[in-house]
Amino acid sequence: MLDNKSYDFIDKINTLEDFKKIEKKDYPALAKEIREFLIDYVSKTGGHLAPNLGVVELTMAIHHVFHSPEDKIIFDVGHQCYVHKILTGRARDFGTLRQLNGISGFPRSDESIHDPFSTGHSSTSISTALGIATANKLSGKDNYAIAVIGDGALTGGLALEALNNASIDKTNLIVILNDNQMSISPSVGNLSLYLNKVRSNNFYTKSKKKIRTFLDHIPFLGKHIMHLIEAIKNGIRHLVLPNSVLFEKFGFTYLGPIDGHNVNYLIKILNRAKNVKKPVLVHVITEKGKGYLPAEQNPNLFHGIGKFDKETGTPLSNSQESYSKRFGEELIKRAKENEKIVAITAAMPDGTGLCEFSKTFPDRFFDVGIAEEHAVTFASGLASSGFIPVFAVYSTFLQRAYDEIIHDVALQNAHVIFCIDRAGIVGADGETHQGIFDLSFLSHIPNIVMMAPKDGDELSEMLDFAISYNGPVAIRYPRDGYEKQLKCTDTKNKNQKIKLPLQSIKAEILKKGKDITIIGYGKTVRTALEVASILKAQNMEAEVINARFLKPLDKNTILKSIRKTKKVVTIEDNIISGGLASIIKDLIINEKLESRIFIAYPDKFIKARNRGRNRKNIRFRCRKHRRKNKKVPRE
Repeated sequence: MLDNKSYDFIDKINTLEDFKKIEKKDYPALAKEIREFLIDYVSKTGGHLAPNLGVVELTMAIHHVFHSPEDKIIFDVGHQCYVHKILTGRARDFGTLRQLNGISGFPRSDESIHDPFSTGHSSTSISTALGIATANKLSGKDNYAIAVIGDGALTGGLALEALNNASIDKTNLIVILNDNQMSISPSVGNLSLYLNKVRSNNFYTKSKKKIRTFLDHIPFLGKHIMHLIEAIKNGIRHLVLPNSVLFEKFGFTYLGPIDGHNVNYLIKILNRAKNVKKPVLVHVITEKGKGYLPAEQNPNLFHGIGKFDKETGTPLSNSQESYSKRFGEELIKRAKENEKIVAITAAMPDGTGLCEFSKTFPDRFFDVGIAEEHAVTFASGLASSGFIPVFAVYSTFLQRAYDEIIHDVALQNAHVIFCIDRAGIVGADGETHQGIFDLSFLSHIPNIVMMAPKDGDELSEMLDFAISYNGPVAIRYPRDGYEKQLKCTDTKNKNQKIKLPLQSIKAEILKKGKDITIIGYGKTVRTALEVASILKAQNMEAEVINARFLKPLDKNTILKSIRKTKKVVTIEDNIISGGLASIIKDLIINEKLESRIFIAYPDKFIKARNRGRNRKNIRFRCRKHRRKNKKVPRE
């Protein structure tokens, strides 16, 4: 355990059965200890703190009532699964949380039998749980499938599609709506307003309890009279809360709203849900960040946080500015000059750097909720009416809108700007969040222009180009902090402006050389320059090229360099298939050039790791494969 610190209850939980041996009277003390444990460990490793502090009692109640792994528990997104991991015997591994070869910050089916499905993206849990519940029914099993979904995730279209489909057949599906009025940022839209009406109506809650107490004291009356009494009870609910019947219209039995921090009452309600034998929705009200004052006061910051001082809640991060922040600042400057610029986010104003934009231009800022598909098509509609929509989105989440990018933006040649944040390896969040596919799934789509800045100043220049260019544009940048202006040894080759017309834009030659061509794109330009310095110490003169644009690629500059050096290395923060490596490979094969080394991520999902580790690997591999006439592509 951490610094040899002991925990009275957690130290004894090596399996789920150990948790089930703990008496209910000790649950409040266990809940307090779990919160202390989470604060201790996440302050050292970083992670999703506020969501987990909010579901302590709820997770305990779920595991008290249901029997994993026979009953399958699906956590939507999965960032709130830390308590689940503690209760299923993984507390001793928390020192490795979100690290290479350590335990994941999300459910992973290869990590535990109690994680039936690997998750990381939003709004998938109800569909998954419905599939499991249906499979149970077809197999003659009487087990349960439980989806734990937040009110923010419920704004995703996939969740609503699943709710619509769930009522078709009677299955042992239980949806637990963990309502904390937030996703990462506060939830938005009419669904959020609807839930607010439900959670805030104390009159209905009190009336329901009184009716239940009254019915419990009436002797057996026969099923027809009981049905009449139930109808009267439902009628009162519809009268008091006419908007509260949404989930019942979907075919669910609705139970709630319920205090999500009253573990004994949660257990009682979940046992009632088990006996319904049809889809049930349990509406639970929780507080994100509960039990830790800094997280209660700033749940956005503590949703996902790096290492922090647990006494004060102060993040322990480096002082380097992020691309996200620079992007937000630059967009505000341009929006002041051009009233047609609007900004769109899918429930991520904080993470994408748009918070200040939302305050400066509230009428030109649109948070559409967790609905990336809608965001893209919404942007296309704005573009068709003369506006310039800028959709700021994480690379891993843009994957969800693939059809809309093709059909609603590229096919229309719409002037939509995709600012793709967290491109490349993001580190500790692991497989589901690595942004290493966007080059591959965008590069073959007609009409899209694709760029990646090597530094902060180039990001600013590319944003200007994207605003002036009349068509779809994608700018990708990493999670890393940026350098204002990347230093290079051959400054006379710089200052080639990125401006219209598109055909005139050239790749940058940052360093002249005669022995080998090294091509970087975006953040890997820095790596290319570092490798060139290493090779220089070994008497090799490398020519370093900043591609800047992947589409269209400046083929002439690149081919001229390769013909001179006879050797080429490409370095990119993307999988090897479909990105810079593939495009250069096709180019040199067509030109019948043989010598090349391609450095990219292999065709597999990459687990959690430190982002800096990858540059060290690239540096080593370039040294290893520097000898002449190397003809075998390297991944």
